[in-house]
Amino acid sequence: MKHTIGIPSVLPPHRGVKGYADYYVKYGQTPVPSIPVSELFVGKPFPEGEHQDHPGDYNVFRTTDVEKRAMEMANSDLYESLREAAEVQRQVRHYTHQMMKPGAKLIDVCTKLEDMNRKLVGEDGKLRGIGFPTGCSLNHVAAHYTPNNGDDTIITENDVCKIDFGTQINGRIIDCAFTVAFQEKYDPLLEASREATNAGVRAAGIDSVLGEIGGVIQEVMESYEIELDGKVYPIKPIRNLMGHSIAPYNIHGGKSVPIVKTPDRTRMEEGEVFAIETFASTGRGYIEEDMECSHYMKDFDAPHVPLRLTRSKELLRHIDNTFGTLPFCRRWLERPDGGSATVNGQNGKQTRYLGALNNLVDCGIVTAHPPLVDIKGSYTSQYEHTFILKPTRKEILSRGDDF
Repeated sequence: MKHTIGIPSVLPPHRGVKGYADYYVKYGQTPVPSIPVSELFVGKPFPEGEHQDHPGDYNVFRTTDVEKRAMEMANSDLYESLREAAEVQRQVRHYTHQMMKPGAKLIDVCTKLEDMNRKLVGEDGKLRGIGFPTGCSLNHVAAHYTPNNGDDTIITENDVCKIDFGTQINGRIIDCAFTVAFQEKYDPLLEASREATNAGVRAAGIDSVLGEIGGVIQEVMESYEIELDGKVYPIKPIRNLMGHSIAPYNIHGGKSVPIVKTPDRTRMEEGEVFAIETFASTGRGYIEEDMECSHYMKDFDAPHVPLRLTRSKELLRHIDNTFGTLPFCRRWLERPDGGSATVNGQNGKQTRYLGALNNLVDCGIVTAHPPLVDIKGSYTSQYEHTFILKPTRKEILSRGDDF
């Protein structure tokens, strides 16, 4: 099928990103995306991310080493899956840039974003789909907030909103986040987390020490300050939020990347996938759980627990079939397809499930992830990129012209 190549022209209506919000028309995508990304690249490789050398003099040999290059060629199928997922994420997030305007209802933004994610990835149950629920945390809420049904919160021109979402193909997850603001006064807050994330990515590489990467991130972020309503605030990293490694079907793959200097001497290793995300705050720089929970995830190492309640057994079966160990939210359970049209058709909607869900949490099978908040009245920002440590260089898979 021949696709019409366009010239990007739509500017994002919010601050914090660059470029054009319809960049994808250069690949033949429609102005409102409607073509699965795989169809745009039939017979062609998916776009590569940004390549950077691994830091350290001891890594210089890698870019020309014949054995390392051969190992990279052997993993080409893996890289193509990751690049396809990254291109889907990129096109969906540029479409999302266009929706982020004052007065937008957050539940509508999340629903449209997720529907577009399903369309462009070619949703196929656990094989292809959404990586985790869309975060749209406002102001002092740093992470893990997505509206439950009935939540009519809107974004206003005074708000700072973090959009955090992912795409997965064969369990390989691309995790990426950016911050939305409409007023110039918030620019230093956004820049602090964006540049701290970039610094963390530059410092990452094979044999890089996690605690030292945290120190690099902290130094950049703490070099910023912001003036709000005549008062100057130092910008602080949220010290108990971290980046993470990503394993197949496991968004937090076992290693954490701090955003402050720590004594952790754990090293990054060849072949690993990481998401470096940094959170900046005008508050105390420390989060706690608060508010109504929307995010849940079956524990990757969930124990076998004999369940007594029939409804709990049924809900667990639905979670296993539809999400596996990928995170999910209450809105998805309440969709007609229960979270996947491929798996459930239009007969997957879960009703009166909260008691069963809480029972699965109490049994340690499912983990609840409530919103994470700093002090009320503060503002927080977040940027995040996913990259893979290839034998020769690292590839920042989620990099785009927007950030």
